[in-house]
Amino acid sequence: MASASLADYLERAGYERVEGVLSREYEVSRLLAERQGCGPALVFSVEGSDLESAGNVVDTREKLYRALSVEGDEDAYKRLLEAMSSPRRLSIVGAPKLREARRGLLSLPAVKFYEGEAGLYLSASIYIACYGGICNASIHRTLVLGEKEATARIVPRHLWALYTEARRRGEDLPVTIVLGVHPAVLLAAASSPRLGVFELEVASRLLGGLEAYESPVHGNPVPLGAGAVIEAWITGSTVDEGPYVDALLTYDRVRKQPLIRVEGVYIDPDGIGHVILGGGLEHAILMGFPREAAIWEAVSRAVPKVRKVRLTPASGGWLHAVISIEKQHEGDGKTAIMAAFAAHPSLKHVIVVDSDVDPDNPWEVEWAIATRFQADKDLVIVRNARGSTLDPSSEDGLTAKMGLDATKPLNAGPGFKKGVIPGLKSWGCRVREGHG
Repeated sequence: MASASLADYLERAGYERVEGVLSREYEVSRLLAERQGCGPALVFSVEGSDLESAGNVVDTREKLYRALSVEGDEDAYKRLLEAMSSPRRLSIVGAPKLREARRGLLSLPAVKFYEGEAGLYLSASIYIACYGGICNASIHRTLVLGEKEATARIVPRHLWALYTEARRRGEDLPVTIVLGVHPAVLLAAASSPRLGVFELEVASRLLGGLEAYESPVHGNPVPLGAGAVIEAWITGSTVDEGPYVDALLTYDRVRKQPLIRVEGVYIDPDGIGHVILGGGLEHAILMGFPREAAIWEAVSRAVPKVRKVRLTPASGGWLHAVISIEKQHEGDGKTAIMAAFAAHPSLKHVIVVDSDVDPDNPWEVEWAIATRFQADKDLVIVRNARGSTLDPSSEDGLTAKMGLDATKPLNAGPGFKKGVIPGLKSWGCRVREGHG
């Protein structure tokens, strides 16, 4: 049974310690932005925080594979999909010795990442709520309003459903917020199984078992080893939340969101916190990877062989997908496009390419569009469809979608063949990286 502790995971996976104390405003975000995608996870201290923190924990796919103990995409997709369809019960154990934080929420590594944001945010906070016989765990950014008050962006999915039911009964929703857990627990919390499937039990399947204890006030299950535990109520009052730079590196607008009243903040002396850079690579991977798995599954049912699925980092791991397939029939490209849109409704643009094109290389993808795509035959447009409210060009989530079938015809002549240099390992210093 694997430990759910982020501190234990980092000891095994490796990390780099950053000297000194980092300012809450911009210094943490500068560090994470400059170092993302290159090098180990970072461990650092944040001014005013009683909890040491980590960042760039799974900012590359290789780190995510290590966290899931898999070799590559297909194994990871299968592991996650199996875990969501066949979750594993938690093992309830005794609670560790927690200490109450000196200054409530202000004792935690809340950070202001970008100029113009509303204030200090906890960006890796998992909300655990059990109500009416249903338990849910999901990630929500948390705007710290003081030692005992906060608010969060709660999208209308499962936590919102529990909150709405509690308010219908005239009650506040009891919630336990945790910070600093194994990346597999974060990934499970970022997934979207059907309502009633508990994401911590998904994590338990991913890890081969998960130990949890009852939280100090509400008795909600908490992964053993979590760095911080916040006991709170999501109330019927509302306050402004935002602006906040979200996955698309744009400022999400100000909304009225529920006021969160904090009962207590508790720290595990052996634990560590987690800071995720909004709009960064780690954000894109955690947010997008479960949707990649859904796209891979759906397209695999529609066409004979899917080679690779990528939700692109530039689209926040959310709006753009590139899919490579082994084409067997004319029309497979368009079939893959429609399957992808159905699997991930937030998708805006989908590009389907042949297996000789690497979706991880924007240069190769653009080459496929340049040489294998004709707009009058290979373009799919869907008007007035549900998309993502994160897209500032949409009208409250209503958008147009576009699919590009950049696969070559089955009877393609030699003019479609990509030039090959025997023994070539890398195509120049920068083209291979997609920089031209």
